[in-house]
Amino acid sequence: MDLKGICVLSLILVVALSTLAEAKVARSTKCQCNVAPKERSNCGHPGITSEECRRAGCCFSASVPGVPWCFTPKQRRVRKVCPTNVRARVNCGYPGITAEQCEKRGCCFMAHPAGVPWCFYRRTVPE
Repeated sequence: MDLKGICVLSLILVVALSTLAEAKVARSTKCQCNVAPKERSNCGHPGITSEECRRAGCCFSASVPGVPWCFTPKQRRVRKVCPTNVRARVNCGYPGITAEQCEKRGCCFMAHPAGVPWCFYRRTVPE
């Protein structure tokens, strides 16, 4: 492949990766944007558009004058659960670990089926 072809492929790769990165920007849910006007924390610059604000992962509401229109969303609530899918298990222990030793590490213990970790990490899931 010649230099021109490599440059074109490199350009395509850069554009594709930047598009992926932009798509992964966190989008706030409506419940996360339900913040009282007095509790809003500014998340943008003066004159920011709603689209720019949302692309930054922030909330936008111009309904109340005198408070930030682009503001930080509430934190997502999460909880840790033991995965039910055996393929999702990530080893947290060592061969011969007991259930008590495993649970002291904050991990899950399930002594079946054979061939998968019995002591494994919890998964974080949104509430």
